[in-house]
Parts: sequence; C-alpha cells; structure tokens
Amino acid sequence: MDSLLASPVTLGLLVLNVAASLIAFSNPAFMQQNILWVGPMRKQGEWYRALSSGFLHVNGPHLMLNMYGLWLFGPICEYVLGGVGFAIVYLASLLGGSAWAYLHNQNSPEYRAAGASGALSGMILAFCLFQPFAVLLAFFVIPMWGIVFGVLYIALSYVFAMRADRIIGHEAHLGGAVVGVIATLLVRPETWSDFTAQLADKIATYAG
Repeated sequence: MDSLLASPVTLGLLVLNVAASLIAFSNPAFMQQNILWVGPMRKQGEWYRALSSGFLHVNGPHLMLNMYGLWLFGPICEYVLGGVGFAIVYLASLLGGSAWAYLHNQNSPEYRAAGASGALSGMILAFCLFQPFAVLLAFFVIPMWGIVFGVLYIALSYVFAMRADRIIGHEAHLGGAVVGVIATLLVRPETWSDFTAQLADKIATYAG
C-alpha cells in the first residue's frame, strides 16, 4: 500500500480501471458503447473506443489479473519514469495495443475487445528494460530473467496473434509491448545506455 500511496499515477489508473469496469459490469449498454468494436469505429468514426476500451474488462477475473499486474509493475515504472513519463508510456502502450488490434482485425467488423492488456504489456516491457536481470515468473511458475521474459513475451504474442482460433487478443499485447518499448526510450533516452551497461556487466561477470 505504501508503494501505491507514493505512486499517484498508478493509484489513479487503478481507480479508473476498477470504477469503469464495475460500471460496465452492471450496465451492458455502457460496455457496448465503449469497447473496441471494429464496425462502429470504421463506419461511425468512433475512435474514442481505442482509449475507452483500455479501462474496461469483461469480467472480475480479467479485471483482477490486469490490476494485479498494474499494482506489481506500476510503482516501479512510475518511480523510474516519473509520474508524467509513466502516464505517457502507459497511455501510449494502451493506444498502441488498440491500434494494432484494430489494424489486425479491420476486415472483421464484429471484432470486439476490452482490457488494459496493451497498456500492461508496455509497462512490463519497460520494467524489463529497467531491470533486465530481475527474475520474473512466466506463466506464474517458470522463473526467468526479465530480458528473456520480454523477448519471449513479444515472440509468443506474435505467434498467438497469427492464429485464427485465438480467444485472447494477443495482437493488443504485441502492439502494447512494442509501443511501450519505443515510448520508454523516447521518454527516458538513458534507459538504453543503462540497459546495455547492465547487459555488459552480466556478460563480463560470466566471462570472468
């Protein structure tokens, strides 16, 4: 809780996600008016859905999983990037995920999606740049370095996004991750030199 109180942007994003999702759970019309829905975006120009959909979730477990990720990684990213920088990376990743999902499904007017997964993907990849050798649990059970996790995350998101029988919108994960890395490097250019320095130190340690 202390880390959240010291991270006002993360706390605000948590509140917004939970509040909007709870409203949507009890108001199907609100959900349908704000999710990412290719048809209305193409025909009526309802581009606001690219942003609003990132604060909605389809059910309680979906919301809890994404908010757990935001609670876990948000304060660290906000500390490194600062409040404004973190907000920029988060929203850029959200919109990047939505844009990728829309372009990937633009010929499927009934395609619909919701969730903070794109923003979360960008945030996780930003963390992997900051702490490439922190140990993360892939699939909650397999320990691996952040740098390995980040590469694997992008690769699997690409592979799964190409599947016709997908249930999860992995294309949003891919878009959010790629845009998150780019946004992080633009907001904090020294991230790259810090990342390569940690990589060089690790190589030198093993080489020695």
